[in-house]
Parts: sequence; C-alpha cells; structure tokens
Amino acid sequence: MDGGIGVAVRTDWTERRLLAVAGGLLAASTLLAVLGRPMDLPMQPLPTTFAVAAATAALLLVWRVTPRSEDRNRAVSILFFLVFLSLSALLVWCHPLYGFFVWTGYLFTVYTLPGWWRLLGAASVAFVTAASQSGGFRTLGTGGGIVLFGFLFLCNAGISIAMTRMESQKELKAIRRNEIIDELAEANAKLETALQENAGLHAQLLAQAREAGVLDERQRMAGEIHDVLAQGLTGIVTQLEAAEAHPGERDRHLAAAKRLARESLAEARRSVQALRPQHLDDAGLPDALGEVVETWSGMHGVRADLITTGTARRLLPEIETTLLRTAQEALANVARHANAARVGLTLSYMEDMVTLDVRDDGAGFDPDQPREVTDSGGFGLSAMRERLARIAGSLAVESEPGGGTALSACVPAITMGGAA
Repeated sequence: MDGGIGVAVRTDWTERRLLAVAGGLLAASTLLAVLGRPMDLPMQPLPTTFAVAAATAALLLVWRVTPRSEDRNRAVSILFFLVFLSLSALLVWCHPLYGFFVWTGYLFTVYTLPGWWRLLGAASVAFVTAASQSGGFRTLGTGGGIVLFGFLFLCNAGISIAMTRMESQKELKAIRRNEIIDELAEANAKLETALQENAGLHAQLLAQAREAGVLDERQRMAGEIHDVLAQGLTGIVTQLEAAEAHPGERDRHLAAAKRLARESLAEARRSVQALRPQHLDDAGLPDALGEVVETWSGMHGVRADLITTGTARRLLPEIETTLLRTAQEALANVARHANAARVGLTLSYMEDMVTLDVRDDGAGFDPDQPREVTDSGGFGLSAMRERLARIAGSLAVESEPGGGTALSACVPAITMGGAA
C-alpha cells in the first residue's frame, strides 16, 4: 500500500472515532445537565440547553460528512473550530457539567488548526474548560471565582499546550517518515529501471567485445601469415633467384631455400596454434634476435650486427614475440628493397620501455610516399605498426632516398612478473 494512502486512511478512521467520542460525551453531558438540575449551579433553562446541544450535534454531523482532513480546505477547518469553540462556551454557560464534552476540543485542535495555531487553540479550549471546572462563567464575578479560574486555566493550558506540541511534533515526524518512504520507493523504482538498462548495456558491450575480439584475432592471424609465410616465401624466392643468377653457388642457395621452407612451415604451424616463435622457445629475446640476425646475414651475404644495452629481462610473451617479428620484418624489407651493405640492430632495455632500432645504409625511400600494397610487397610497415599497436607500442620511421633507413620500435617493458 502506498504510504500517502495509508496515512489518509488512518487519519480518516481517527477522525471518525473522535467524532463518535465527541457525540457520546455530548449526549452524556446533556444527560448530566438534566439530572443535575437540582444542584446549586448556574444554569440556563432546558429549552435553551437543548437548542445549543442540538446545534453542537448538527455541527458534528456536518463535520462527519465533509472531506477528510487531507482534502479539506484549511479555512473551512479553522471555521469549524471557531464554531465548535463558541458552542462549547455556550454549553458551559448553559450548564457547567458540559465541561466533560469541552475536553474533546483539545483533540479537535490537532485536526483543524495548522502549525503553531494549535497552541492558541489549546489555550482557548483550556479557557472554556477552566470556566466549567470553576462552576461556570457566572462565578467569574466573584474574587474567589477569579482566583480559582486563573489557577485552573494555568493548569489546563500548560498541560494542553505541552500535549498539543508533542502531538504536532509526532504528526510532523509521521509525515516526514511517509515522505521518506515515498522517496525510497521512487528511488527503488529508478534503481530497478537503471539496473534493467545496465543489463541491456552489459549485453551490448559483451556483443561488441566479442566482435572486437574476433576482428583482433583476424588481424593477428593476418599479421602472422604475413610475418611467417610472406617472409619465408620471399626468402625462398630470393634464394632461388640467386641460384639462377649464380650457378657456381647454386647448391648453397638451394640449401638456404630448403632451410627457409622448413622454418616457415614450422612457424606457420606455430602461428595457427597461437604459440611463441620457435626462436623464443628456449632462449631469451636477445639470444633469439642474435640467431635471427646471424641466419639472415649468412643467407643474404650482408653484414648485420646486434647490440644489446641495459639489463636484459624476460618480458611478456606477446611483447617479445612482437619485437622478434618486427626485427624479422625489418630485415626482410632490407633484403627485398634496400640493397644495403650493412645493417645494425640495437635492443635497448630501459626502466619502463624497451626499444628496437634497425638501421641500414641502403637505398632508402621517402616516408611521405609509402609503397603501394602489391604482390611484391608494401604491407610490411603497416603490419609492424598494427602489431605494435596491439601491445601499446609504436613505430617511428626515418629515411630518405639514398640515405638509408632507420626504424625504431618502442614497447612497454612489462616483465613476466607484471612489473616494469
């Protein structure tokens, strides 16, 4: 059940009980007024008393059929209390025993007067109650009657004002509590909606991540195919062409072509199985690079040197594989395009990064006019950049026609233990 509706139902039920109590006390007080006629008390004739009592009963009936307090106009409620207070004073004027009924005025202040006006209402009811308790308004003409009335008024007013204030604070706390309940219900509804939206976004992100993973894997396989098969086939073709051009060294070139074919086949199988390059299986990156440089130099008859600086340490397999593939691709480009006489490689281990520099003294090219991708090549630099980008690395190229070429690959120095 909604908190606001619950308060309305409880308030309406409480007012009905209050009206029932007031009606019962009005009837009982009228009966006492009739039975107490022989008493030595100031009173009015019975017809006058019955007329005022009837008017009071009519007021209670009218109040019974009016809207509940939450929907009732404030001015109407204040008017009701003023009329009720006036009739209560008239009843006490008719007979002091109506003080039993006047007591209900304390309760009506809570349901008819707003805020701090309830304290003034409680003091007004205390005034009429004190008059009834002191023997009626006629006793106020005597000195003793005034003193007694003043004492009774102070007692009644003090008690009623304190109780009214406590009841008002209690009502304010109840209203605030119900407001908090409503706010919490609204917040829970918003939270539920947000959770449903988050679930949808989570599913969407999973789908996008799956698609991105598939695309990344395709790019990785494309790079592997280029690095392994294209480089190997290029080397084989180069050796076969050299065998045709130099019949005296035919056997050496054919043996090199066979060795390249076997190594390329083994690397192709490892790439399909997503394993590390064969050179890195049992050796660290510097040793694996040294083996690649030595093999390449002997195969192509070009001097190639490797220098390692800094403290070498084992990096993540993905990083070592990327640097090795970068060196292989750079050397393949030198053999294919540079016509160089010397190649130098530098592997530098620094605190938070590792760099691989490859320099040659070959023909060079204009970096602002990259080679077109054809059957004879042109994919090497873009393949290196894509591979390095997947591990947050970068590639810088410096070259000019006739001035050689320098490549610099930079990658984060993430070790096997996770620390740079």
